[in-house]
Amino acid sequence: MSVAEPADLTVADLHPALGDPALTSMNFLNEVSERYPAAVSLAAGRPYEEFFDLAAVHRHLDTFHRHLVDDLGHRPEQARRLLLQYGRTKGIVHHLIARNLAVDEGITVDPEDVVVTVGCQEAMFLVLRALRAGPADVLLAVAPTYVGLTGAARLVDLPVWPVAGGSAGVDLADLAAQVHRARAAGLRPRACYLMPDFANPSGVSIDSAHRQRLLDLATQEDLLLLEDNPYGLFHSDDGPRPPTLKALDTGRRVVYLGSFAKTVLPGARVGYVVADQRVAGPGGRVGPLADQLAMIKSMVTVNTSPIAQAVIGGRLLEHGCSLVAANTRERSAYTRNLRHLVAGLARRFPALPDQPDLPDRPAVRWTVPAGGFFVVVTVPFPVDDALLDRSGRDYGVLWTPMAHFYDDTAPVHALRLSVSAVTPEQIDVGLDRLAALITDEVTRRAG
Repeated sequence: MSVAEPADLTVADLHPALGDPALTSMNFLNEVSERYPAAVSLAAGRPYEEFFDLAAVHRHLDTFHRHLVDDLGHRPEQARRLLLQYGRTKGIVHHLIARNLAVDEGITVDPEDVVVTVGCQEAMFLVLRALRAGPADVLLAVAPTYVGLTGAARLVDLPVWPVAGGSAGVDLADLAAQVHRARAAGLRPRACYLMPDFANPSGVSIDSAHRQRLLDLATQEDLLLLEDNPYGLFHSDDGPRPPTLKALDTGRRVVYLGSFAKTVLPGARVGYVVADQRVAGPGGRVGPLADQLAMIKSMVTVNTSPIAQAVIGGRLLEHGCSLVAANTRERSAYTRNLRHLVAGLARRFPALPDQPDLPDRPAVRWTVPAGGFFVVVTVPFPVDDALLDRSGRDYGVLWTPMAHFYDDTAPVHALRLSVSAVTPEQIDVGLDRLAALITDEVTRRAG
């Protein structure tokens, strides 16, 4: 019998967040995928890989290099240094991000209010680290909540209070109630995190009327809103997209979190934060919150890879700084897959009006989002990691338990399906296998 080597440390000796489910969730889901590589994965929210082009990466880099020389007037040695040396903490494509926001979202922002980050995950971390000033501070977040946000909050010791989402995307009455409850307990609610467009994981969007009322409530309650918008371009209809909260924001209530992972290239690991809130500093100096975030970033990642930024910048330049124009093919693919998945669920689980659940035809419900990557399926039994593991092993299909997106241990009767990284043919195979799992699970529990 082998004897384990003595440990130098225990988890109890480390930061308490390291034992938190929020921090282990992503690793677990990745491990399940690696454990069953032959399974059809309807779990990953990764972008569609068919359009990845290595040659385009080099072209984007060259495009941005020419921009530095021809448009911005850098000498060749300056441009080379800008791309290959340690770089400016706030980033080198901030001016192009500001142009992109103006073109695609109608957002007017000073480039100096932008911090370019190592993915949107770092943007979240920087904002939460800045807002957590003391033990009385709490963060509100619309539930179910993206697990990356919950994990980042754990790492900076910022408690997360859930706010009801519902079909409207955010329950404004519950948001106000949570703010008042926190203040009555002597706490300080700093901000509310939410995804107004095709939220991960719910897929729900907030309509235009609710967006304005949300901003009014934030002003009334002196609350910041953290708007995360990785999926907003991928709407599935031809009508106008609702304006972002930041586009409607006239009182600097919104900190805007952006990502190029879904719209350009996830491997570049480039995101950003727009933080135009004014901060009074020593000597009466007033500057943007972005300056404070940059100071934190300088101690965390120093700067975001200039080469990675250049790839993003080149892609923007080649499309007039419009990611709407750059993602025509991707939007079409996601729309096709989303409609195919929803139709496939309807064929496999036809509605049974006024009838009880039957073992051979269990009642199953699902959301029908207007875009994005995700559909939530509600089933007549609890969904957990053990069931996911059995699904991958015995049925050859992967998905995400919705329990990962709630900050408690109550059973959750739902799972999330993603349409972003699969073909229609894979969706059909995956749904056949999922239907078999659900039917067998209902039968097993009934027996």
